[in-house]
Amino acid sequence: MKTPPQNLLKQNHMILIFLIVVLLSTCSAHHPLAKPTIFPRSSSSSNIQFSQKPLILNDNLSFENIHEAAKDFGNIYHFLPSAILYPETVSDISTIIININEMGTTSGLTVAARGNGHSLKGQAQAYHGIVIDMKSLRGPEMQFYTGELPYVDVSGGELWINILNESLKHGLSPKSWTDYLHLTVGGTLSNAGVSGQAFRHGPQINNVYQLEVVTGTGEVVTCSETQNTDLFYGVLGGLGQFGIITRARISLEPAPIMVKWIRVLYSDFSIFTQDQEHLISSQKAFDYIEGFVIINRTDLVNSWRSTFNPKDPVQASQFISDGKTLFCLEMAKYFNPQEIDFMNQKVDGLLSELSYIESTLFLSEVSYVEFLDRVHVSMLKLQEKGLWDLPHPWLNLIIPRSRIHEFAQEVFGNIITDTSNGPILIYPVNKSKWNNRTSMITPEEDVLYLVAFLSSAMPGSTGTDGLEYIFSQNKRILDFCKSANLGMKQYLPHYLTQEEWKIHFGSKWEVFLRRKFTYDPLAILAPGQRIFKKGKVSQ
Repeated sequence: MKTPPQNLLKQNHMILIFLIVVLLSTCSAHHPLAKPTIFPRSSSSSNIQFSQKPLILNDNLSFENIHEAAKDFGNIYHFLPSAILYPETVSDISTIIININEMGTTSGLTVAARGNGHSLKGQAQAYHGIVIDMKSLRGPEMQFYTGELPYVDVSGGELWINILNESLKHGLSPKSWTDYLHLTVGGTLSNAGVSGQAFRHGPQINNVYQLEVVTGTGEVVTCSETQNTDLFYGVLGGLGQFGIITRARISLEPAPIMVKWIRVLYSDFSIFTQDQEHLISSQKAFDYIEGFVIINRTDLVNSWRSTFNPKDPVQASQFISDGKTLFCLEMAKYFNPQEIDFMNQKVDGLLSELSYIESTLFLSEVSYVEFLDRVHVSMLKLQEKGLWDLPHPWLNLIIPRSRIHEFAQEVFGNIITDTSNGPILIYPVNKSKWNNRTSMITPEEDVLYLVAFLSSAMPGSTGTDGLEYIFSQNKRILDFCKSANLGMKQYLPHYLTQEEWKIHFGSKWEVFLRRKFTYDPLAILAPGQRIFKKGKVSQ
């Protein structure tokens, strides 16, 4: 893969750097996507038309190590940018966008905001464009308000784990989380941000008071429920299409110290979902509710013993999971040490209302931070084994409650029958907790199921753990949802054509299109989502 000549990269003369940008900016930012690949940069300058508008540069725009911005957690799509912007201020972001707008449609330059690189299918990449590394954005320190409705003001490039650690110093914590905390605020708010707390508090986009946004025209706008409302709701769940989140005001609540962490198993899917739905219908139940599917696993309960203790060790040792499809209900109850007796009584009462396999009750008590950051611990173990940087062909779906049994029967009964290549999450949320004014798209039912196939693929494998096999399996799942007309919506959606995006947004497409035309009329932002082509937004 070719990179700009070193003798040019090392020179400080602005004209030479400008020539590099112009040469690259005239390359088309639109690309075929039938097969994931790395696109090399062309070394030929023939037939290149120079832009009449120069791009104003500063020391924060780099042409080195640009291959880093062509990687993400999905490790499937790799599109090389022309440069990376390491902004120190919001003005750095605004300036680069304003200048690209002034270059007009004669330039193919686009802009993608990149957080911690956890996109799945190149959504934060910009082929021959400029990637903005949001983690380098500097600004005021986290600012806490600890009054009646506490909140924290944070940079859009801040990691949630850092927000947690700083909030706890004030005895506070955000309400809603993702399962993995080493993600940026701007990244999760541009999607939704969901985890086991969503049944009670809604996704993270429902727990934001205010945003600072740089739009696709370079304007810096403060927005909230009462100020620039259309942009506020558009950006939340807006897939980066209307603006780059540079600051956010996050709602907080008093933080607990400890967590009672519980797992139980079911062999009957109907009973499993019945108990899940029972729990999310009560505001006085657990604080976290998730579930996952276990297919053809051996020695399952013994593998939990490093973290959990069985309620009845003798019964637990007699449980055999071999060859069965099982469903695990995972719950957590937050508490402070002085409340432990009351908490245990409360948990016992809640568990008595459920119909799980009694021998599979496993419990643990951990700190609040240890519970919330649990996935990072697993990540470090996988990194040690060289298994974290594998391709991750994940598939995330939202299924209406009325069709979840039909979905489970086909997918867990016919499509995924032997084993899975990673965790399969499945848990319900209350639609009433999701604000329908945001850009986030969900099915129209009161209870929705989040189903996530979190697969990892072994490079070079042609077996069931190979990338092509998992792609094929995902396609079978999607094809079934379509043919059965389940009313499914993708979370972290990925489509190749605008027609598919129109189907995804349904009745909200016209609103989405209007917002794009209003806030990013040249379609400069987030090209990796493949929704719009630069210069081709029309109402």
